[in-house]
Amino acid sequence: LQKMLILLQVTLSVVVGKTLMILFPNAMKRYILKMGEKSRMNQNPKFSYENWGPTFFSFKYLQFVMKVKWKRLEDEAHEGHPAPNTPVVTLGGEVCHLLDFMKDNRPLILNFGSCT
Repeated sequence: LQKMLILLQVTLSVVVGKTLMILFPNAMKRYILKMGEKSRMNQNPKFSYENWGPTFFSFKYLQFVMKVKWKRLEDEAHEGHPAPNTPVVTLGGEVCHLLDFMKDNRPLILNFGSCT
């Protein structure tokens, strides 16, 4: 049911966004550029709007957003329930899952930090 609701929501937003891009191309370009500012996408001088702007509200955009939103459904953690087996990437670039690091009956401890 959740996946169906997400499908409807994302499909509707893509249809509305695509329609607005056709009807109001300059206004939508300004809107998309503002979104690019938030993600710092437009700070790269070699990465112009023409490279990424037209991809918004495309079929590939719809597929990507659906994949991300559906994946997030699986990664929800709830107190008192088992931890989700989230995919992780090792420093060597290998993709594995969080629970792959479990050893026998020992607890798995996650330490999050930042080096900035």
